[in-house]
Amino acid sequence: MSMRLAMPSLILAAILGSGIQQSRGAEAVVASSQEEPGERMGTMRIGIRIEDKVMTATLDDNETSGDFLSMLPLDLVLDDYAATEKISYLPRRLSTQGAPEGIDPSVGEITYYAPWGNLAIFHKDFGYSRGLIKLGKLESGIEILLRPGPLNVTIERLEEDR
Repeated sequence: MSMRLAMPSLILAAILGSGIQQSRGAEAVVASSQEEPGERMGTMRIGIRIEDKVMTATLDDNETSGDFLSMLPLDLVLDDYAATEKISYLPRRLSTQGAPEGIDPSVGEITYYAPWGNLAIFHKDFGYSRGLIKLGKLESGIEILLRPGPLNVTIERLEEDR
């Protein structure tokens, strides 16, 4: 190809390419501002209200936590399980895409047990459990989970710190 024909083609490609990049950039901004189940979400704080007390927690940035976040607000009943955790079944199963095979949960961790489809909040340490996915960790208020019996809770997003 002669140099005379190549230059206009290169200029046209550069102009079109920059328009495509600008368009893709705008799409990326729009896409990142809209939360969808399972998407990366950055740090998100939630509140778990039990009567007049609120436990606060930070969710991890993973697909399962993002899917859980898309369900909020939720009213649940947390029941005792194995003198170690409080559990409640969720309205639907969460995405487990990209999740590890299991974890070794510790006090204050909020988890999802994929085989049963339930939320589990640990108030005692526990051993490795296959199918358990960490959603986040309590920042405060764990002592209320030590109460025996079922607890009516409301789980909701908290305003983000800016």
